[in-house]
Amino acid sequence: MKKSIILSCVLAIALVGTLFSLPKVVVNTKAKEMDKENTQPAAAAAAPENSPQSHDGATLSPEQQKVVDQLRSGFIQAGEKEKVAAGFKLSDKFAEFQKFDSAAFYAEKSTLLSPSIENLVRTGDRYYEAYGFAIDDQKAKNLGTKTREYYQKAIDQNPGLLAAKANMAMTYVNTENPMQGILMLREVIDTDPTNELALFNLGILSMRSNQYSKAADRFKQILTNNPANTKAKFYLGLTLVELGNKEEARKVLAEVKNEEKDPVIQQAIGELEGRLNN
Repeated sequence: MKKSIILSCVLAIALVGTLFSLPKVVVNTKAKEMDKENTQPAAAAAAPENSPQSHDGATLSPEQQKVVDQLRSGFIQAGEKEKVAAGFKLSDKFAEFQKFDSAAFYAEKSTLLSPSIENLVRTGDRYYEAYGFAIDDQKAKNLGTKTREYYQKAIDQNPGLLAAKANMAMTYVNTENPMQGILMLREVIDTDPTNELALFNLGILSMRSNQYSKAADRFKQILTNNPANTKAKFYLGLTLVELGNKEEARKVLAEVKNEEKDPVIQQAIGELEGRLNN
């Protein structure tokens, strides 16, 4: 789980299970680290394999590079029937090594060979991960476009893909039509009023527009159905700090402190507690 630490500020986009579910301080810090490692230009996501702008600019440790080289060789040499699986295996390894642009690149290659709904969603997920770590505006725009492309192809075949819709919605936030994303999230909620991802994303968007009461309501809805969701609980604590509800904020943050062991979250809680004591 990659985190970030910003406290009173939140990401404009909300992640599908990691990045965007955390305070922005962490995300910005982590994103910069990732950007140094993922040195590919914005256009690289769709660049040909041997292009000077390809994903291969990513820096890996010698051990990681060896693994990647073996898997890439297997992908290149694989026959038609084996190539899709080999591409996804390489994509998964890049994701494990936190090289999300490269992971998306190879997922796309495999999906172009076998455009099943499952593969379309997997590629959409990979581009969404890469989008979440993009700190360059143009790169984020390109990756957001790719994310929507693959999710939309899957949704066209199966409109019931609510997670894909909820993720896709967040890529509209910084476009010329942000309301389209909000409307998509509301569609998900209309279909499934307890959908955690859509509720979470709406909570993040409410925070982004300083509507902390609305945000708190969204996070409380999640916790009503899933008290173990520490991300929602952390952000509830953050919204309560912003609302000036110090006693309830202390209680919620204390619970997160006991339940969430991630050191970055612990650091963020420490900063919030410092604000409560001022």
